[in-house]
Amino acid sequence: MRNARLWRTLLGVEKTVVEAIDLDDETGILVASVRPTGSMRNRCGICLRRCPKYDQGQGRRRWRALDAGTIRVELEAYAPRVSCRVHGVTVAAVPWARHQTGHTHHFDAQIAWLATQTSKTAITELMRIAWRTVGAIITRVWNDTEKLHDQFAGLVRIGIDEISYKRGHKYLTVVVDHDSGRLVWAAPGQDKATLGMFFDALGMERCARITHVSADGAAWIAVVVAQRCPGAVRCADPFHVVKWATEALDEVRRAAWNDARKAARATEARRGRPAKDAPARPDSARAAGVKNSRYALWKNPENLTEKQQVKLAWIVQTDPTLGRAYYLKEGLRVIFKLPHDEAAEALDKWVAWARRCRIPAFVKLQRSIVNHRAAILAAIEHGLSNGRVESMNTKIRLITRIAFGFKSPEALIALAMLSLGGHKPVLPGRN
Repeated sequence: MRNARLWRTLLGVEKTVVEAIDLDDETGILVASVRPTGSMRNRCGICLRRCPKYDQGQGRRRWRALDAGTIRVELEAYAPRVSCRVHGVTVAAVPWARHQTGHTHHFDAQIAWLATQTSKTAITELMRIAWRTVGAIITRVWNDTEKLHDQFAGLVRIGIDEISYKRGHKYLTVVVDHDSGRLVWAAPGQDKATLGMFFDALGMERCARITHVSADGAAWIAVVVAQRCPGAVRCADPFHVVKWATEALDEVRRAAWNDARKAARATEARRGRPAKDAPARPDSARAAGVKNSRYALWKNPENLTEKQQVKLAWIVQTDPTLGRAYYLKEGLRVIFKLPHDEAAEALDKWVAWARRCRIPAFVKLQRSIVNHRAAILAAIEHGLSNGRVESMNTKIRLITRIAFGFKSPEALIALAMLSLGGHKPVLPGRN
């Protein structure tokens, strides 16, 4: 094997002539002087069309390559400019790197693979680059990956949700394919315009192929889905519906706790730890009992500990209103376990019960349930929930922690898509 071919293989370059190899004694960097082959010269860096040469540019420049063992390697070459009829005067393309970047293709590929497999500290230490540089690299790697794969192919049933990625009400809207479990799209924002961007990218023909859409009860999602996919069945996520009931129950619990505290202040003048022979303080005991009842009220009955079962029985006996609120929450949860025909009748009975229960939080809740009745029953009929989406959100939250410090949300989205979009990067030299 000739030396030139050996060095091309070691450097991971194609359509490139290796002119010389030199080790800089001062910096300890191995510098490879290279130039494009004749077929790759004087091409536009954007469209790769052959163009007339404009000038020599700013002379020689360098690109970071993968290390050779423990030695840092850089490629050095002239960077002339060409005059493209479409893109004007621009730097000529080089076969070993993307346009206007300072790293080779193999270097970018290894960074993208490491970003999906290991920690922030490991990448920056191993590759000797700044974390923001990682964000820029994975963004351009994903942009190229997205061009090679159709993320929307075979999209029929989707789940839509939003997730917070930064303080200050910074959200991402994410779309997941229910059938493959892939993250198919994400963008910064939490409104109709953001979701409209997804359906614009999907196109009218593919929007018509969407048969099911699962989401929480957010009005901005429902409005856009109704406009863009009028034929799709909208399914309300059971988890969020039960969560509404749990929040209403917690509102009743806090009100009961505050009432008990007020009664204790009014009837029990002495505060602090009572003496051993002091009379009983029933209002204080009730306030303490209600305060510590959250988990007994929240948990499913089959998951209650023996102590929590005793606590629940005490609540039902001492505070009928709070006990009734608990049964309303459980009644709504049980509806999602019933067959569709039985669930429709049970849901109507639950609405009637909540409407006359004289508990403001649940009277308000039943109005929301009535508004989302069709979507709730559709979720029961088709067995569709946002479980896949919530699982995806958990993974994105982990990625968000890893991506802390990226300059833009686009880098976070690129990392999430590379990790969860079904097209993970591979290491250089692997198939």
